Amino acid sequence: MLDDVDVRGGVRLAGNVLDLLTTVLAGQLDCRPADPDSAHRSLLVQITAFIERRLGDIYLTPAQIAAAHHISTRQLHKLFHAEGITVSGWIRQRRLEHCGHDLRDPLHASRPVGAIAARWGYPDAAHFSRLFKATFGTTPRDYRISHGAVRRPVPAPSSTVR
Repeated sequence: MLDDVDVRGGVRLAGNVLDLLTTVLAGQLDCRPADPDSAHRSLLVQITAFIERRLGDIYLTPAQIAAAHHISTRQLHKLFHAEGITVSGWIRQRRLEHCGHDLRDPLHASRPVGAIAARWGYPDAAHFSRLFKATFGTTPRDYRISHGAVRRPVPAPSSTVR
């Protein structure tokens, strides 16, 4: 899994892990960050972790996310706006990244594309296919093939008689 992370992604992942650890430790020690930017960053880390755990939930909404964190939907949208993305855009991006990962993964080669899409919150295969193609420039099936994650047929045993 970590072999798939490029340098830029690794740096981002390391930053997120550190932010998450800071948030957990601050919660355990009942500390409040002194500066507002740190508080917003900490809240954003909590929110993105919450979303990550629920990406497969087709009913995941900004209102549900905001309520779970005791903030208004307006505040939720402002947090993501400061990061240059919308809440829905971030959810869509993460879902598609997970779908892409599963489509490249040989362990999922026998799973139908529709099942992978449904697992990550896209129960409508046609909608998923259009969205995937608009994002990655190719269909999910062709993406899977181009990354070599297709199940190879097992050759039938030889039927020659000696």
